[in-house]
Formats: sequence, C-alpha cells, structure tokens
Amino acid sequence: MVNDLQVRRLKKMLSKGKTLEVSALVSGMDVKTARKYRELGKLPSELKRDRHWRTREDPFKDVWPEIRALLENNSGLESTTLFDWLQRHNPGEFQDGQLRTLQRKIKHWRAMEGPPSEVIFPQKHYPGILCQSDFTHMESLGVIINGVPFNHMIFHFVLTWSNWETGSICYSESFESLSEGLQKALWQLGGVPQKHQTDRLSAAVNNPSEQQQFTTRYQALLDHYGLKGQKIQPGKPNENGDVEQSHYRFKKAVDQALMLRDSRDFSSLQGYRHFLKVIFDQRNKGRSVRFNEEIQYLKPLPSYRIDAVKRFTVRVGPSSTIRVNHKVYSVHSRLIGETVTVLLHADKVEVKYGGRTVETLPRIIGSDKHRINYRHIIDSLVRKPGAFKNYRYRHDMFPNTHFRLAYDLLTKEMPGRSDKEYLNILYMAAYCGEDRITEVLKIIINHNLPISAELVRQYLEKTEPSWESEDAVVAPINIADYDSLLQSRELQHG
Repeated sequence: MVNDLQVRRLKKMLSKGKTLEVSALVSGMDVKTARKYRELGKLPSELKRDRHWRTREDPFKDVWPEIRALLENNSGLESTTLFDWLQRHNPGEFQDGQLRTLQRKIKHWRAMEGPPSEVIFPQKHYPGILCQSDFTHMESLGVIINGVPFNHMIFHFVLTWSNWETGSICYSESFESLSEGLQKALWQLGGVPQKHQTDRLSAAVNNPSEQQQFTTRYQALLDHYGLKGQKIQPGKPNENGDVEQSHYRFKKAVDQALMLRDSRDFSSLQGYRHFLKVIFDQRNKGRSVRFNEEIQYLKPLPSYRIDAVKRFTVRVGPSSTIRVNHKVYSVHSRLIGETVTVLLHADKVEVKYGGRTVETLPRIIGSDKHRINYRHIIDSLVRKPGAFKNYRYRHDMFPNTHFRLAYDLLTKEMPGRSDKEYLNILYMAAYCGEDRITEVLKIIINHNLPISAELVRQYLEKTEPSWESEDAVVAPINIADYDSLLQSRELQHG
C-alpha cells in the first residue's frame, strides 16, 4: 500500500525532470500507480474517506438503551462495571472478548453525548506573589535508616513563579510539622512571598473540636510572617498543581538517585537529610535565573522565628503515664501525682518539671497509641511481678526480639516463675545497660543454656562490657564453666 512519503518522493523526482518510470522505481511503486497519483495530484491520506458504517452487527444494539440510561444517571460508571452487569443480567449472551467493543461504544458516547468534562484553566503566575505547600508520603521509596524501614513524609514548599522548591522531613500532617516546615522553607528562601496556598489541611486536625484552635494558631503563624493564607477547594488538588506536580517529579528524582546510589540504607538520619538537600539543590540549579529575579520581589523576614510547639499542662497518673494529644507516654515513676508541662514538637515530646526538662521522648507517629519505657516503671514491676501478666502495655516491656525470646523460653522452662525471672532480667537491663544484657541473652540462647536471671547475672559479672565498642569481639564461651550451674538447677528442680 502506497503511503504519503512515497508519493512525495515521486513528485520530487518528477519535478527534477526524471521520467515516470525512473521516478516510480525510486519511489518504490509500479508505473501504473505512479501515473495515478501524478494525475490525481493528491496524497493517499487525502483520498481516505471517513467511515460511518459498521463492518459487523452491533452486539449491544438491544441493550444499549439500558446502558445509556445508566450512564445518563451516573456518568462515572466504568465500562468494565457495566459489562459485568450485562453478563449477570444476560447469562451466556456476552463473552469476555466483547468488552473492548463496549468500551469503544461508551467512549464514543462520552465524546458525543456525555456530560461536559471539567476544564483546567492554566494560571499565570507573578514573581513573589504565591507559594504552595503540601505533605507527601515517602514510604513507597523504601528508605532505610540503620537497617530499619523509615516511614516518613516530606513537607514540600514551592514558589509558583520560579518553581524553586525545598522540603523537610516530618512524620505527620500536624500543625507542628506545618509550622516547622514552613518556617524552615522561608528562612532558607531568605524572604516571604505575599500568599501561602495549601489544601484544606483536614489531616492536620485530629479532632473537629480542635478546628478553631488550629485555625487560630495557623493564622498567628501567617500573621507573624505577613502571609495571606488561601486554601484550595475540597477535592480539587489540581488547584495546588505546582506543588502536586513537584511531588511526583521530586520523588522520581529521589528514586533515581537511590538507584544510582545502589542502596536505600543510610547510616544516619543526618546522612539522609544531606542526600535530600543535594537533590533539592540540583533541581533548583536550572531555575536559578528566574529565582534570582523572584527574590527581588519577596518581603523581608521577621526578626525571629516562632516556636513550632504545642503546650500542655498535665498530671502524671498513677500508672506513671501522661496523655498528650490522644497518645499515652510513660514518665519516671517519681513524677506520679505531679503536674508537668509538655511541649509537643513535630518529632519529639519534651516533658518539663519545675522549669527543667526531665524527659525528651520520640513523638508517637501513626496508628500507635502509646509508648511505654520499661525503665520508668521497672522498680514497681519487680516488686509486683503479678501485675505483669495482664499489664495493658506489656508488649512495650520487650525492648527487642532477644528479650521476647528469653521470656518465651522462661515461660516453657519455669511457668510458675517466668514473670518474676524475666522482670529481674529487665531490671538488670535498666541499670546495667540494655546492650550488655542483649549480648548475654544472645550467648545463652545460642548455646541452649537454661535461661534464668541468676545465670544472666553471673555471666554479666564474669564478662567485661567490651561489646559496647563497635570493633570489640566477644571471647568464646567455655561451656564447662556452666556445668556447676546446670547441676545446681537440676537439684533445684529434682
């Protein structure tokens, strides 16, 4: 079949004075076809006629009125949904291979008779006027810190005119994360635009009753920097299009950089922060000209930042816990009954008593509801081992898998004393070092020794805490040293 390129080549050869036979040969067609296109003076594509007839019978002719009625009632129905509905209501009449025919028919109906689609109106931006921000989840990139999956988010900030961007690591869509992220971005930018646009910020408010408090704090933040806040309409993320598009491109750039790095594991959080900073710097290099123009239109920064914290005054309960922002944290039992001041930061919880910081705890992120530190309550648990069995937060009493395994072994070997024995081991971890006890448990478990608090204590006294040094090597264990212990254990249980 002759195409447009061949006919153009034919005309070019003829225009050079070549004969019809030579021109046809060069163009890859026979002389008869060449003569036809020479006389017509048109390209093959110009000779095609639109086809308005069907080459085969429409299998959906009889049911189309029903389908059209469903589409007119709800245009969001998908072709696959309607095809499944047809197969259920007309058993054996429609085969899976006919789905594509229905999809084409529905597509044609949407284009010719369906409801009008929403039109996106490109906006003209002006320098120094608008910045946008939003949170984006990073879990899909599989970042690891010291061998542990790092579930986190990025507060993403973009200037809409120059597309200059920056971001900071955070762990939730809270006001603290918003305040800290926005202030970091503005101080890194070195100036303030006129407007700050966000989504509806519904995820930043855990409880509808806190909406007014959030609004007040957010407005105070905007007022401090002289920013005018504006929000997009509900369900219209395209209105925050600059930062939404930057999410996609930024995460793609991070993913590509991780592939080149050939590892997604970072030795420290600081190392990962530096990795992200390099990516932001690289992406901003191509925007330097417009950015240098835009910064001339920015307003100056205020003289100081404001604290991105939420303040609580709470009383420590009899279980040695406090409730902060619907989450439960433990504090030292010495504070039971006392009133403490709690500062809720984006990534930590600071507990103050008498003007002094007495605890700095990691902030609970996500669906977890509590974080109990066994060191805060171990003294009481050792005195009341019977409370351990049904303790509400017992799961938090296993610092790592070796402690959990030790407890399971104790439950099998001495079911009547397992709780007491385990709590004595946990007591040693609190006062002698969790890492040292972990190493002792590893050795005892790996050598299948009958675990007990006394054996842990004796081994702890025999060994030096040399494993706390990163390059230290634990000396081989002489199993014969434990023969006497095994014999004494057999006599006790004989």
